[in-house]
Amino acid sequence: MRFSKLMVKTYKESPKEAEAINHKLMLRASMIKQISRGNYTYLPLGLKVIKKIENIIREEMNNAGANEILMPIMQPSDLWIESGRFNDYGPELMRFKDRNSRDFVLGPTHEEVSVSVFRDMITSYKDLPLNMYQIQTKFRDEMRPRFGLMRGREFIMKDAYSYHLTKESLDEEYENMKNTYIRIFNRCGLNFRPVEADTGSIGGAESHEFMVLASAGEDDILYSNVSDYAANVEKAKSIIDLEQAIEDKKTIELVNTPDIKTIDELSKFLNIDKKKLVKSVLLKANIKNETKYFMAVVRGDLDVNEIKVKNAFKLSVELEMVESHELEGLGIEKGFMGPVKDLNKDVKVVIDESVKYLYNFVIGANKKDYHYINTNLEDIRYDEVADIRVAKEGDISPDNKGTLEIARGIEVGHIFKLGYKYSEAMNAKVLDENGRLQTVIMGCYGIGVSRIAAAAIEQNNDENGMIWPKNIAPFTVDVIATNINDDKIYKASEKIYEELLKENVDVIFDDRKEKAGFKFKDADLIGIPIKVIVGKNIKDGLVELKSRKSNEVLEVKVENVFDEVSKMLESY
Repeated sequence: MRFSKLMVKTYKESPKEAEAINHKLMLRASMIKQISRGNYTYLPLGLKVIKKIENIIREEMNNAGANEILMPIMQPSDLWIESGRFNDYGPELMRFKDRNSRDFVLGPTHEEVSVSVFRDMITSYKDLPLNMYQIQTKFRDEMRPRFGLMRGREFIMKDAYSYHLTKESLDEEYENMKNTYIRIFNRCGLNFRPVEADTGSIGGAESHEFMVLASAGEDDILYSNVSDYAANVEKAKSIIDLEQAIEDKKTIELVNTPDIKTIDELSKFLNIDKKKLVKSVLLKANIKNETKYFMAVVRGDLDVNEIKVKNAFKLSVELEMVESHELEGLGIEKGFMGPVKDLNKDVKVVIDESVKYLYNFVIGANKKDYHYINTNLEDIRYDEVADIRVAKEGDISPDNKGTLEIARGIEVGHIFKLGYKYSEAMNAKVLDENGRLQTVIMGCYGIGVSRIAAAAIEQNNDENGMIWPKNIAPFTVDVIATNINDDKIYKASEKIYEELLKENVDVIFDDRKEKAGFKFKDADLIGIPIKVIVGKNIKDGLVELKSRKSNEVLEVKVENVFDEVSKMLESY
């Protein structure tokens, strides 16, 4: 490619609407163009990056034994109704009607279509295990599209679905995909960590996210400073002091605590350590058009993790905080709520496992200006006991190896053990070796293709622009003719360009009628790994090679350019 033919226009200043680094730099370098909020056209440079990422994914997925297919973006709502997700998915699902008033959705994901394809084609255990994948545009009606390609309404994704007769077979494929993802993200040049994660609206028994470590990340991850343990903060566990209290149980007692509503205030007022106080949080969920209430109870020095509460009750819908005006109808007093014996029976209660080890603790009395002291487990009502607390930086890692540290992460991949959620709902069965029909068990594996591009920029940039990892850079080498009016410079530049092309180097020739400084700035902004600078020393048969990452400069003979470029790329 010659720069003079490339559809590109670079800008010195960042657009006002851009917040994240990747968004600013991709707009400045003409990699993308916004059409509406969260919707972008991929311009030639941006599309080249996307295609390189896709090719890496495709190669590794094919090598892992997966079958590439292409499913329709437009999906009939009947499939989503059959799976039970049509009403549960939420407002992010883009729904519409065709001219015959039939309901359709634009696919945010393709579990339903995949199951439909599978059950119509596969009938025998002999065809299992099976993994099908696609690379395709997805749609989610995000409430707040932001950060460029990191969170859009339309995005490119690789999604895969595997089918198995046994849990052991699913476990094998899950590990296969986990290792495949590690190879993919390593080839893309990302600094990442696989972390334990919540399954969210997709569902299933187990999942891992692949997080690129970057300050612009939307998620917090906790990881051991010694071992490989890492988890999304929503899922993270930790080891805390859970030793059984050594003291005699006392008799519960109601005490006046006038206008004392917070844990800090209560600790000072009663002169009791926060670890001996218990706080309660009231949450709600809409389940089959009926509001259900859930109280989460943790030790006073800890915080409630709403995702863990949802999982403790095996809920498939999200929880939210109860509004103040709803409390009166439940007989609960704001600021003084607690899991008392006579708590409204419509409220389900889960206590954190830390509460089990306490004697003579303090709870809200569900009565204005009152708390109970000297409370014990037999004095309260609860339905479940689980780890529902937020793990924190500094806690002991759950594998008892090191302590937890916190970092921001950008999710670029997510793998799930779906189990029977979709196959049971949609009657996906095969005949086993005994001729009996068996419901298949599923796995699901997603990668945000466009998110990889955004994450790579967030992780690799400086004041001059992007610093692309070599395998996904729009071009690997930029041959820069510093003065195209100088016949020797121009002809030598063109010759180097042609020879690199013959060696299958992804090279661009900057043959524009621009000053050398302008070309250098564009090369740095776009983030091309190596510049071959053809200047006045060409009269002595010498050119400069410059690394975008290290700024290392080498002066080499023209005839050695390919060999020296290859060496520089090896260490890039």
